[in-house]
Amino acid sequence: MSGAGAPNVIVDGTGLRVVLIAASWHQQVMDGLLAGARRALVASGATWTEVRVPGSFELPVAAARAAGIGGGPAADAVVALGVVIRGGTPHFDYVCSAATSGLTDVSVRTGVPVGFGVLTCDDEQQALDRAGLEGSKEDKGAEAVEAAIATAATLRAFASSGV
Repeated sequence: MSGAGAPNVIVDGTGLRVVLIAASWHQQVMDGLLAGARRALVASGATWTEVRVPGSFELPVAAARAAGIGGGPAADAVVALGVVIRGGTPHFDYVCSAATSGLTDVSVRTGVPVGFGVLTCDDEQQALDRAGLEGSKEDKGAEAVEAAIATAATLRAFASSGV
């Protein structure tokens, strides 16, 4: 859900429980992502809990717990927010790959939608442009919430129609 051609998603999260998980690296960008996510959650009418983890690499394990793996009730949707900015080593590739495949695995294994709000950028300016801050071109925190809630609502409609 990015840039030109992005859908206009109508989000009604009434009755849905969402867990918002946010990494801690790159505070200015994360502040923007979190603000956008919180605005979208409030506007949706969903109930939500917010937790923090150290970095994007830790998002999948927290998402797995939120989705019900390892005990506890599963959320109806999970939103994962993080920022990984390319540096001079392959670390960027490893963290991006682990976060992406880990979050995808959680969603597919549990059937709980995971909104992917992990920015994987070449430089800090790209991250700022997507953070939902004043002057940003995009609000990826809000978009991740909208995608997760819209998918959770679709899955709920499947269940009520016997699909």
